[in-house]
Amino acid sequence: MILSFTKMHGLGNDFIVIDAPRAADVPSSQVLRRLADRHTGIGFDQALVVTPARREGTLAYYRVFNADGSEVEQCGNGARCVADWLRRTGRSHGEDILVMDSPGGIVRAQLRGPGIVAVDMGVPDFAPGSLPFTTVASAPPYALDLPGHGRVEFAVVSIGNPHAVLTVPEVATAAVATLGPVLETHAAFPRRVNVGFLEIVDAGHVKLRVFERGVGETEACGTGACAAVAVGRKAGRLAREVEVQLPGGLLQISWEGPGTSIWMTGPAATAFEGRVEV
Repeated sequence: MILSFTKMHGLGNDFIVIDAPRAADVPSSQVLRRLADRHTGIGFDQALVVTPARREGTLAYYRVFNADGSEVEQCGNGARCVADWLRRTGRSHGEDILVMDSPGGIVRAQLRGPGIVAVDMGVPDFAPGSLPFTTVASAPPYALDLPGHGRVEFAVVSIGNPHAVLTVPEVATAAVATLGPVLETHAAFPRRVNVGFLEIVDAGHVKLRVFERGVGETEACGTGACAAVAVGRKAGRLAREVEVQLPGGLLQISWEGPGTSIWMTGPAATAFEGRVEV
């Protein structure tokens, strides 16, 4: 079978976008793992599979698969890329405001210029059960004793998918490669967790690195940026508008506060279109 795809990225967090008008067009986890290999396949952090709309008033439904073939609820950079893909393929019908659907819920996107997309990522949920996260503590910071790292403190939040956020002195020296996978797979997170390492520069500027579940450290993570800002703002340390510096570039995050939607603005770029035999 020949599979057509579009290779896209948001600040280096890279994807393949697959048009799947029928259920039979969704590749298996085994196929996706093979295609994700950067030496023998196409190479990507996530595959975004766009299927027909399931709810009235939405343009499309998209599913998100990690490089290890596992399916997850949401992807912020991926949502921007899907919105731009809908525009490029003529499915936006010339509209600047698009309503999409995903396993993480309804996503509203605004096309703000060539390759720039703003996305409403919904209301951050700080309840441990929303991730889920198993804890006896009544409030953050939460803590776990982790082999080789001692007692590690963090906050948790769901942005349609689960995040643990650690505040660190410097992201450049943070133990992303060793602490990330230990916390990602800890039994306290039954569905695993994305792990963000947050450095607060000032109230309007932070630095962030994210170890994504099923992928590893990525150049950028949109929901991770939202999670980090939500945690920092809830703690009273960040402003309403925050610039997030990720290894791949900058995202703008806007959040009024608890009970309101968090918005993410950033680029969505198309690298190339291709076909591969699977």
